[in-house]
Amino acid sequence: MADSNHPWDQSMPADQFGRMKDILSAPSPIGLEAAMTEGVLVPMLEQFIPEGWKIHRFRGNAGIVLDTMPDAPEGTLTVMAIGHADKIRMQVRSIGDDGKIWINSDSFLPTTLIGHEVTLFSENPEKPGEFRSISGGTVEALGAIHFAEPAMRDGSKGIKPTQIYLELQLSGEERKKQVEALGIRAGDPLLLDRPIRPGFGPDTFVGAYLDNGLGCFVVEEAARILAAGDSLKNVRYLGAFAAYEEIGRFGSRVMAGVMKPDVIIGVDVNHDYEAAPGIGDRRYAPLKMGNGMTLAVGAIVTAGLNAIIQDACKASNIPFQVDVCGRDTGTDAMAGVLASVDAAATSIGFPIRNMHTISESAHTGDVIAAVHALVATLRKMDTEGTSAEDLCSAHPRLDGIKSLAHGD
Repeated sequence: MADSNHPWDQSMPADQFGRMKDILSAPSPIGLEAAMTEGVLVPMLEQFIPEGWKIHRFRGNAGIVLDTMPDAPEGTLTVMAIGHADKIRMQVRSIGDDGKIWINSDSFLPTTLIGHEVTLFSENPEKPGEFRSISGGTVEALGAIHFAEPAMRDGSKGIKPTQIYLELQLSGEERKKQVEALGIRAGDPLLLDRPIRPGFGPDTFVGAYLDNGLGCFVVEEAARILAAGDSLKNVRYLGAFAAYEEIGRFGSRVMAGVMKPDVIIGVDVNHDYEAAPGIGDRRYAPLKMGNGMTLAVGAIVTAGLNAIIQDACKASNIPFQVDVCGRDTGTDAMAGVLASVDAAATSIGFPIRNMHTISESAHTGDVIAAVHALVATLRKMDTEGTSAEDLCSAHPRLDGIKSLAHGD
């Protein structure tokens, strides 16, 4: 992708799709994000980052921040874009005498898990901190439709979270001891096992954990484009890959508190409301897969920052859709407020379908739009010499504005 104005192309080259797949495939459940940050992203970043850029690490979590100007002069505009590396996971709760491994469903709807293959990551009880993986198990709840009560069979009653268990297909005597001999114990995390692949529809892809490897991919690809072009002179870009987003956005809060950026742009998945079944009467913003990236308004979003992003998108013919947030963006865009850091903030993203399932799907054009929008915004700020003081005076005023009412 060129770091300039370009004809709009929604397709994704094979090498770029491969990087996206590698990031999304990393086994990085909440609290164990290093497989994505250290195992995939750091080697990927080290392939292209110029001398003088730096990767920051943290004691309390495995999040990392790529810094394009670690020795920036005081007053340099600092822009942090944040994707989150943690994935929602299931966890072992207990082991039954029959060998059933009872698990929680976390932020998944229990019904969407049934029958899907998972990988369990078990800590070696003899060597704390060392993990092993167990694949081939499936998530189950009923055993068979024949064992379900009538209300479940006719669809009037659903599956409860307490019914979910991992099936390892064990047989023989003392199956509980067989499970315990594997070192499996309460708290072990499980992840859905389905890497992304191209979808049936043109320029689409489908698989697990688009939320939020896609945000990390955008932050990384923006850094790649910046590294290949002219150096930013007036803007310090912090490409952040956060932990703990799925349990309260705690990782990005730490990053914001430590790095104290002037601008925070959360990069996260959004919903394709137009295609979502049964919600037409809720009158959500009509976001559509394939119509471009999304830009948040409402909540803590800074209108002046949004204006800069919209101008940058229009100048480069980058499609975007406006998403309406209420009290909360639901993304790491809130990091500055949560950390009590004075930062202009907004959230960008991409509409996906089937969020928090094994079959999340998205459009490559929307992801590419988000990458280009981030780069174009940084370039615009750099060229125009945007400062933190400029942002302080960029808040729109609604007093004394022109009225569109008839007769005024």
